[in-house]
Amino acid sequence: MSQYVSKRALNASDIRARKGGTPLVCLTAYTTPVAQIVDQECDVVLVGDSLGMVLHGLPSTLQVTLEMMILHGQAVFRGLNRALMVVDMPFGSYEESPQQAFRNAARIMTETGAGAVKLEGGRDMAETIRFLVDRGIPVMAHVGLTPQSVNTLGGYRAQGMGSAAEAVCADAKATAEAGAFSIVLEKMPADLADLITSEVSIPTIGIGGSVGCDG
Repeated sequence: MSQYVSKRALNASDIRARKGGTPLVCLTAYTTPVAQIVDQECDVVLVGDSLGMVLHGLPSTLQVTLEMMILHGQAVFRGLNRALMVVDMPFGSYEESPQQAFRNAARIMTETGAGAVKLEGGRDMAETIRFLVDRGIPVMAHVGLTPQSVNTLGGYRAQGMGSAAEAVCADAKATAEAGAFSIVLEKMPADLADLITSEVSIPTIGIGGSVGCDG
């Protein structure tokens, strides 16, 4: 048996423990063949709701359903041996209440084999993150440009510019304090991403953030 096959799958605690250490590698996958390829190099594989635009030709992530996320999560899981699989919670599946979020997150976890879920939002989602974590569901947070809020953000624009930086930083800190094990920082100034990375106790994953992020 090869050394690769014998490796234990990573979990959320493993990822959290990598804060400030060797940079994490996180990529997105939507299918089994791609999952098999990236698993050899990744610590985290995200089944992103971007699959709506990338694979299904939808105009945004807002039309992605829970059933779509579960279907692709099942496909990706079949291709993984080592990496932690994180599945996005789609628009409308968690915002109503912590209880709604738990029901849908539990369904994702049980039906896909995911090791964690990801949801968008900062201070407004802190209560929901805490509710999920307290009930055994690891959560990856996501602040900055949050595509599910594209209509209220005025488009796919960089966030945290100028005086708005303080609010984004507060959002990130709130998710960490609520118990998230890591946080995605999307489309924000590099100096803001660096500041957040230095001030939160959990790993940051930069998507158009900064090379100074933890992954």
